[in-house]
Amino acid sequence: MVAGRAEAAHGWRCGGDPQGAACWDITDYGQGKFADLGLFLFTVRNGNAEDLKRGTGMLYAEKIMISRKNQLSPMHRHVVEAEDIINRGGGTLVLELFNSRPDGSVDEETDVTVATDGRLVTQKAGAHLKLQPGESVTLLPGNWHAFWGEGGDVLIGEVSTVNDDLTDNIFREPIGRFSDIEENEQPLHLLVSDYDKWL
Repeated sequence: MVAGRAEAAHGWRCGGDPQGAACWDITDYGQGKFADLGLFLFTVRNGNAEDLKRGTGMLYAEKIMISRKNQLSPMHRHVVEAEDIINRGGGTLVLELFNSRPDGSVDEETDVTVATDGRLVTQKAGAHLKLQPGESVTLLPGNWHAFWGEGGDVLIGEVSTVNDDLTDNIFREPIGRFSDIEENEQPLHLLVSDYDKWL
Protein backbone atom coordinates (compact mmCIF):
# COMPACT_ATOMS: atom_id res chain seq x y z
CA MET A 1 0.00 0.00 0.00
CA VAL A 2 1.29 3.43 -0.90
CA ALA A 3 0.15 5.07 2.33
CA GLY A 4 1.72 2.41 4.53
CA ARG A 5 5.09 2.64 2.75
CA ALA A 6 5.19 6.43 2.95
CA GLU A 7 4.14 6.50 6.59
CA ALA A 8 6.72 3.88 7.56
CA ALA A 9 9.46 5.85 5.79
CA HIS A 10 8.73 8.85 8.00
CA GLY A 11 8.32 6.81 11.19
CA TRP A 12 4.68 7.77 11.57
CA ARG A 13 1.55 5.68 11.27
CA CYS A 14 -1.92 7.02 10.63
CA GLY A 15 -4.07 6.37 13.70
CA GLY A 16 -7.24 4.33 13.54
CA ASP A 17 -8.26 2.43 10.45
CA PRO A 18 -10.07 3.33 7.22
CA GLN A 19 -13.38 2.62 8.98
CA GLY A 20 -12.48 5.23 11.59
CA ALA A 21 -11.12 7.55 8.88
CA ALA A 22 -8.25 9.07 10.85
CA CYS A 23 -5.72 11.05 8.80
CA TRP A 24 -5.49 14.32 6.93
CA ASP A 25 -7.75 16.14 4.54
CA ILE A 26 -7.69 19.39 2.63
CA THR A 27 -10.75 20.75 0.90
CA ASP A 28 -11.92 23.54 -1.33
CA TYR A 29 -15.43 22.07 -1.16
CA GLY A 30 -15.16 21.24 -4.86
CA GLN A 31 -15.18 24.92 -5.84
CA GLY A 32 -11.53 25.44 -6.85
CA LYS A 33 -11.13 28.60 -4.71
CA PHE A 34 -9.12 27.30 -1.74
CA ALA A 35 -7.83 30.72 -0.63
CA ASP A 36 -11.41 31.94 -0.22
CA LEU A 37 -13.35 28.74 0.49
CA GLY A 38 -11.46 25.90 2.13
CA LEU A 39 -10.12 24.16 5.19
CA PHE A 40 -7.21 21.95 6.25
CA LEU A 41 -8.17 19.11 8.61
CA PHE A 42 -6.24 16.43 10.45
CA THR A 43 -8.35 13.75 12.10
CA VAL A 44 -6.32 12.71 15.14
CA ARG A 45 -8.76 10.04 16.31
CA ASN A 46 -12.20 8.87 15.26
CA GLY A 47 -14.41 6.14 16.66
CA ASN A 48 -16.69 3.90 14.69
CA ALA A 49 -20.25 4.76 13.65
CA GLU A 50 -21.42 1.24 14.54
CA ASP A 51 -20.09 1.69 18.09
CA LEU A 52 -21.97 4.99 18.30
CA LYS A 53 -25.21 3.24 17.30
CA ARG A 54 -24.62 0.61 20.01
CA GLY A 55 -23.61 3.21 22.59
CA THR A 56 -20.39 1.40 23.46
CA GLY A 57 -16.74 1.68 22.47
CA MET A 58 -14.93 4.76 21.20
CA LEU A 59 -17.78 7.25 20.71
CA TYR A 60 -15.71 10.36 20.09
CA ALA A 61 -13.44 12.03 17.54
CA GLU A 62 -10.79 14.73 17.57
CA LYS A 63 -9.62 16.98 14.74
CA ILE A 64 -7.08 19.72 14.27
CA MET A 65 -8.00 22.25 11.59
CA ILE A 66 -6.47 25.36 10.08
CA SER A 67 -8.69 28.12 8.77
CA ARG A 68 -6.72 30.76 6.91
CA LYS A 69 -7.47 34.44 7.41
CA ASN A 70 -10.85 35.19 5.76
CA GLN A 71 -11.06 31.62 4.39
CA LEU A 72 -14.67 30.49 4.69
CA SER A 73 -15.83 27.07 5.81
CA PRO A 74 -19.35 27.31 4.36
CA MET A 75 -22.71 27.10 6.11
CA HIS A 76 -23.49 23.53 7.15
CA ARG A 77 -24.99 21.41 9.90
CA HIS A 78 -24.71 17.87 11.19
CA VAL A 79 -27.47 15.34 11.78
CA VAL A 80 -25.66 13.18 14.35
CA GLU A 81 -22.44 14.92 15.34
CA ALA A 82 -22.21 17.20 18.38
CA GLU A 83 -18.93 19.12 18.51
CA ASP A 84 -16.85 21.48 20.58
CA ILE A 85 -15.00 23.96 18.36
CA ILE A 86 -11.95 25.43 20.11
CA ASN A 87 -9.75 28.33 19.03
CA ARG A 88 -6.30 26.89 19.80
CA GLY A 89 -4.36 29.92 18.61
CA GLY A 90 -3.76 32.57 15.99
CA GLY A 91 -6.45 35.04 15.02
CA THR A 92 -10.08 35.28 16.07
CA LEU A 93 -12.37 32.42 15.02
CA VAL A 94 -15.68 33.84 13.78
CA LEU A 95 -18.79 31.64 13.56
CA GLU A 96 -22.07 32.61 11.92
CA LEU A 97 -24.86 30.62 13.58
CA PHE A 98 -28.47 29.66 12.86
CA ASN A 99 -30.97 27.16 14.23
CA SER A 100 -32.71 24.56 12.07
CA ARG A 101 -36.38 24.62 11.14
CA PRO A 102 -38.35 21.38 11.67
CA ASP A 103 -37.59 20.41 8.05
CA GLY A 104 -33.84 20.91 8.68
CA SER A 105 -33.47 24.11 6.65
CA VAL A 106 -31.87 27.30 8.00
CA ASP A 107 -34.07 29.22 10.44
CA GLU A 108 -33.26 32.88 9.78
CA GLU A 109 -35.62 34.19 12.47
CA THR A 110 -35.17 32.51 15.86
CA ASP A 111 -32.44 33.43 18.33
CA VAL A 112 -29.59 30.95 18.67
CA THR A 113 -28.42 29.70 22.08
CA VAL A 114 -25.09 27.89 22.36
CA ALA A 115 -22.74 27.01 25.20
CA THR A 116 -19.41 28.84 25.19
CA ASP A 117 -16.96 27.59 27.79
CA GLY A 118 -19.77 26.43 30.07
CA ARG A 119 -22.03 29.48 29.83
CA LEU A 120 -25.07 29.88 27.61
CA VAL A 121 -24.95 32.68 25.05
CA THR A 122 -28.02 33.78 23.09
CA GLN A 123 -27.71 35.87 19.95
CA LYS A 124 -29.76 36.83 16.90
CA ALA A 125 -29.96 34.42 13.97
CA GLY A 126 -26.95 34.96 11.72
CA ALA A 127 -25.02 36.98 14.30
CA HIS A 128 -21.28 36.41 14.55
CA LEU A 129 -19.84 34.64 17.58
CA LYS A 130 -16.17 35.55 17.98
CA LEU A 131 -13.84 33.16 19.78
CA GLN A 132 -10.45 34.40 20.96
CA PRO A 133 -7.56 31.93 21.41
CA GLY A 134 -8.48 29.52 24.21
CA GLU A 135 -12.25 30.01 23.85
CA SER A 136 -14.69 27.38 22.61
CA VAL A 137 -18.30 26.75 21.61
CA THR A 138 -20.46 23.63 21.74
CA LEU A 139 -22.56 23.00 18.63
CA LEU A 140 -25.34 20.42 18.73
CA PRO A 141 -26.86 18.51 15.81
CA GLY A 142 -28.96 20.93 13.79
CA ASN A 143 -26.90 24.06 14.62
CA TRP A 144 -26.12 25.64 11.25
CA HIS A 145 -22.64 27.16 11.24
CA ALA A 146 -20.05 28.74 8.97
CA PHE A 147 -16.65 29.92 10.20
CA TRP A 148 -13.45 31.71 9.22
CA GLY A 149 -10.33 33.28 10.66
CA GLU A 150 -10.30 37.01 11.37
CA GLY A 151 -7.10 38.98 11.88
CA GLY A 152 -4.94 35.96 11.02
CA ASP A 153 -4.94 32.23 10.42
CA VAL A 154 -6.56 30.16 13.18
CA LEU A 155 -5.57 26.78 14.59
CA ILE A 156 -8.82 25.05 15.53
CA GLY A 157 -9.45 22.04 17.73
CA GLU A 158 -12.59 19.95 17.39
CA VAL A 159 -13.75 17.32 19.87
CA SER A 160 -16.96 15.60 18.82
CA THR A 161 -19.01 12.47 18.75
CA VAL A 162 -17.92 9.99 16.08
CA ASN A 163 -17.45 11.90 12.85
CA ASP A 164 -18.71 10.77 9.43
CA ASP A 165 -17.69 13.38 6.86
CA LEU A 166 -19.14 11.27 4.04
CA THR A 167 -22.76 11.40 5.25
CA ASP A 168 -23.13 13.87 8.16
CA ASN A 169 -22.33 17.22 6.52
CA ILE A 170 -25.44 18.97 5.21
CA PHE A 171 -24.52 22.14 3.32
CA ARG A 172 -26.86 25.06 2.75
CA GLU A 173 -25.61 25.48 -0.82
CA PRO A 174 -25.22 22.53 -3.20
CA ILE A 175 -21.48 21.93 -2.71
CA GLY A 176 -19.41 18.91 -1.80
CA ARG A 177 -17.44 18.24 1.36
CA PHE A 178 -14.39 16.94 -0.52
CA SER A 179 -12.27 18.39 -3.31
CA ASP A 180 -12.29 16.92 -6.79
CA ILE A 181 -8.77 15.70 -7.49
CA GLU A 182 -7.59 14.83 -10.96
CA GLU A 183 -5.11 12.04 -10.23
CA ASN A 184 -2.02 12.08 -12.45
CA GLU A 185 -0.04 9.65 -10.29
CA GLN A 186 -0.54 7.43 -7.27
CA PRO A 187 -0.82 9.44 -4.04
CA LEU A 188 2.11 9.49 -1.64
CA HIS A 189 -0.14 10.20 1.37
CA LEU A 190 -3.83 9.32 1.32
CA LEU A 191 -6.52 11.85 2.15
CA VAL A 192 -9.46 10.68 4.25
CA SER A 193 -11.57 10.70 1.07
CA ASP A 194 -9.03 8.42 -0.71
CA TYR A 195 -9.49 5.33 1.48
CA ASP A 196 -12.31 3.75 -0.52
CA LYS A 197 -10.51 4.34 -3.81
CA TRP A 198 -6.93 3.35 -2.93
CA LEU A 199 -7.14 0.77 -0.11
